[in-house]
Amino acid sequence: MSLTDLRDGFRDDEQLRRARRVVHDRLADDRDPQECRYLMRFWWQLGMTYQEVSMEQLGQYVGRPKLDVIEELISAVRAGHAEIDAWADMVEWAFPVTRDRGYEAAIGSAG
Repeated sequence: MSLTDLRDGFRDDEQLRRARRVVHDRLADDRDPQECRYLMRFWWQLGMTYQEVSMEQLGQYVGRPKLDVIEELISAVRAGHAEIDAWADMVEWAFPVTRDRGYEAAIGSAG
């Protein structure tokens, strides 16, 4: 399944930014660097028309609960704008904001 059509499924740039924010803030956790890397590639894919990441790569590197959420977003993007909003609401409720430990460490060592 190609992911190059996702960019066209958002109502506007704000809805795309919200979906990306949810992926970044709620799913990408740097305690698992490989999973985080592929979630961030998916984050990038949401706004691109070329292939940044494949479903096969996501399936290989992203754990089942988060992969289910990513698959739900893909389905929502292809189903309609209201479904994307409902997806974002659900994920914001179900997943806490992750701490960016790498950023915190870099800031801590710089100060």
